[in-house]
Amino acid sequence: MTTTPDLATLTGEYTIDPAHTTIGFTARHAMVTNVKGKFLDFSGTLHLDGADPSRSTASLDVTMESIDTGSPDRDGHLKSSDFFKTDEFPKMTFRSTRAESLGGDDYRITGDLTILGTTKPLTIDLEFNGAAKDPFGNERVGFEGKADIKRSEWGLTWNATLETGGVLVSDKIKLNFDISAIKQG
Repeated sequence: MTTTPDLATLTGEYTIDPAHTTIGFTARHAMVTNVKGKFLDFSGTLHLDGADPSRSTASLDVTMESIDTGSPDRDGHLKSSDFFKTDEFPKMTFRSTRAESLGGDDYRITGDLTILGTTKPLTIDLEFNGAAKDPFGNERVGFEGKADIKRSEWGLTWNATLETGGVLVSDKIKLNFDISAIKQG
């Protein structure tokens, strides 16, 4: 496997590889612990412009029914009308509107995140992890990213008050992205 550290040589169209990508989140539960989850069904594309990163774009479509927190009961509650209303809103989407190089391997992408039919801006800080040709001849790139959102801004307001004070589910949600994408053509 050969790695290519120079992003400028990687200009092109890429498809996110779901088998090697994680779209995940962390929420504080009962004020004392973190619950982690991920989505198992999603698709996305990247257009990388290594010479001018500001011309790069990203698009992601997530099937909300594919949420997985390791607890079928919790997943069922998250799919219900209390949270994601997956019958009415089957997809969450992200469409980039701006990309920028922060220097070194650090980038920032800003775009529109749509959940429950509500679209709000989201900024994701990304680190370029490198590029490689895999044993099957695919040219791959990898990025890690993170962002924090307040779920209430997208209409996700269900909660329960705890007897000891506080709430069952935090408003702040940490999003994390481990992305592997394959160059097309």
